[in-house]
Order: sequence, then C-alpha cells, then structure tokens
Amino acid sequence: MNYSISQFAQLTGFTIYTLRYYEKEGILKSSRQANNHRYYSEDDIEWVKFITRLKETGMPLKKIKEYAALRNIGTSTSFERMNLLTEHYANLEKQILSLNEHLSNLKLKIQHYQETIKNEYQLTYTANSQAPYLMVNYGA
Repeated sequence: MNYSISQFAQLTGFTIYTLRYYEKEGILKSSRQANNHRYYSEDDIEWVKFITRLKETGMPLKKIKEYAALRNIGTSTSFERMNLLTEHYANLEKQILSLNEHLSNLKLKIQHYQETIKNEYQLTYTANSQAPYLMVNYGA
C-alpha cells in the first residue's frame, strides 16, 4: 500500500516538515507519482520506526544520516552499518550502567529520608498514634 505524505505523517507521528527535512538530509527517501507528489510504502514505515528507535536512544542525527547513507548504498555496507550500531549499543550500555548507579544513589537517599521522617514521627507521636508517614514505593 502507498501513503501520501499527510497519511504517512499521521501513521508515523512525524510532522510533514520533519519528513521533508529527513528526505532533504538523505535519511528518508520517498517515491514520486506522475504528479510529483511524494508517496511512501510499508517498508518506509518500518524504516521510520527504526529511525525513531535510534533517535529515542540518543543516536545523534549525524550518525543516523551516516547510517542512512550506508543503507542507501546497499548490502555492501553491512559491515559499516553493523559497526555503527555496535558503537551505539556500547554507548547505550554505558549510559544504562551510569543510570543504574544514579538510581542506587537515589534509592539510598530516599531510604535515608524515609528513616528520618519515620524517626521524626516517632518522636512527635506516641506509640499508639496512627500518624501517617511518607513511604515511597520503588523497585528493589
């Protein structure tokens, strides 16, 4: 099935401006009808999903353009494309490790505040009091 640029924008969540920009930058290719209107295919939808995944995981637009240029050349660039993705994967792993460290530190700080608040309430209220105190729920 073929989609007009407005249909494609609606399907992908990209603006028409973004689609035209990506085409101008060589990231996305559209086909043209006899009236010179752009149209897109199901394969283009999958490609945009992949671009979106790269973008959402922090791959710079310059690298996405590089990957797209290699993709447009064809299968002879498989090694180079694999290297780009491997590099991006390694960067994501580093970011995940760093984020996990930050989460651990935040968890310790939250636990500290929970204990502080609990102790404050114990000092303020008697043991029989039903005074509520804050408990933050987070993963183990």
